Amino acid sequence: MALDAKGRLSVPTRHREVLQLLCEGRLTITKHPDGCLMLFPRPTWEAFRDKVAALPMAAAGWKRVFLGNAQDVEIDSAARVLIAPELRKSAGLKSDVMLLGMGSHFEIWDTESHAAHEADVMAGPLPDALKDFSF
Repeated sequence: MALDAKGRLSVPTRHREVLQLLCEGRLTITKHPDGCLMLFPRPTWEAFRDKVAALPMAAAGWKRVFLGNAQDVEIDSAARVLIAPELRKSAGLKSDVMLLGMGSHFEIWDTESHAAHEADVMAGPLPDALKDFSF
């Protein structure tokens, strides 16, 4: 999937209707610790925001990352979402991007960055939490 020249991402058809029903196309984008962006339906963002806001002062830096970079957006009439230049830059988004469904939210990755990240994950050991997981 490609960003257009203005930094807009087309919302895939399979997600548009659900996002319209769930949050009337109102979304929030913020930074992710792994270097991508997180795209939340607004109600889900509000629950995440409340959890982050309740974190202790020891997490103040991460509170700034998540809350201070959050930007509210809406799906436009052409089913696109504008990603602000500063967020595109922080995630290294060029023109070729991926939208990954993560259950409660989406991740937006530069395609090359995602491939490198996934290769690193796959080359590493299986985390203890997955050792007894049945595939």
